[in-house]
Amino acid sequence: MTSAYRCFCFAVPSRLLKKLATKAGEADRHVMRGHIEHTARLRSLRSAWSAPAPLPPLLAATAHKVAAPGQRTVFDAGTGMLLPGKPARAEGDKPVRDKAVNQVYDNTGITLDFFLKVFGRNSIDNRGMRVNSAVHFGKNFSNAMWTGEQMVYGDGDANVGGFTQALDIIAHELTHGVTQHLIPRGLGVVRVPVRDREFKEQTHALQGQSGALNESFSDVVGSMVKQWHAGEDVTGASWLLGEHMLAPEHGKAIRSLKDPGNRKLTWYEDDQFKSMDQYVDSADVHDSSGIPNHAFYLAARKMSGYSWEAAGPIWYEAFAQLKPRASFVDAARATLGAALARHGLQSKEYKAVNAAWRAVKVLP
Repeated sequence: MTSAYRCFCFAVPSRLLKKLATKAGEADRHVMRGHIEHTARLRSLRSAWSAPAPLPPLLAATAHKVAAPGQRTVFDAGTGMLLPGKPARAEGDKPVRDKAVNQVYDNTGITLDFFLKVFGRNSIDNRGMRVNSAVHFGKNFSNAMWTGEQMVYGDGDANVGGFTQALDIIAHELTHGVTQHLIPRGLGVVRVPVRDREFKEQTHALQGQSGALNESFSDVVGSMVKQWHAGEDVTGASWLLGEHMLAPEHGKAIRSLKDPGNRKLTWYEDDQFKSMDQYVDSADVHDSSGIPNHAFYLAARKMSGYSWEAAGPIWYEAFAQLKPRASFVDAARATLGAALARHGLQSKEYKAVNAAWRAVKVLP
């Protein structure tokens, strides 16, 4: 058993949890403050990111056989915080009585299947790694996370929950694992100087435009996996992440790619940016990620059809080329390069990507 204090990302941003805590009753507020403090520590304690696995060209993905995706094992943390927990269901086992175990098993499988069939990627590391997950982490812990080694799911509380059944959130978190292996030293992961640390355990954080790109790529893939599984095209999809996870009085979803910052679609104090007109350097990466999120949405809509057929592979190939401190402009140029290589200068795909980044004012 090991501590969970090696974390790379959380499903619910700390700022959102803090806002929910201000509206909770006194008893719930005390519990939520404990969750927020624990989440803040887990988020910041990041170890070195893995080197990337070899990336198979998407153009050749259907021309050769790819190994089966990594096997799944789901553990039960039993409301404790030591990992991995007690084995609950392994690859090939029949469903068990615990609904959360079965939901994680199924949704992890859907996500790995997407990685393989759409990206030609063999599990998170592209080497067929086993994907371990732990459910019932902490007592009413209101978050889910990729620790750098495995997935962890809390049961949630009266304000936010449903982590094990949210396919898009699970795909978002697993994609942080993909990014971990795509980009050496991590996309946007910076070491926090001792003088700037909020508490003694803090070591790393996601910062700047590169950190926002890290979050955005997970949002993009999470949204695509949800659409792919439901068979939704770009016009039929809601483009919302984390629908039905918040209590009705708090809102409808955590984020929107279609209209970032639209509080009627998401939650009551959503401050995500939609274009560079709103951007500030010191912004939280979850707010800044709305800009590249919206660029992907606009590009996919203009391409029409299914988001994972043209736009998705362009984004995947482009992000694999980014450096740890990449800017939004770097991402725009990389996606344009991928669109050019795959479809040509006069293609609707290239024009759609170009128009999207101009619409969010990343490109002039």
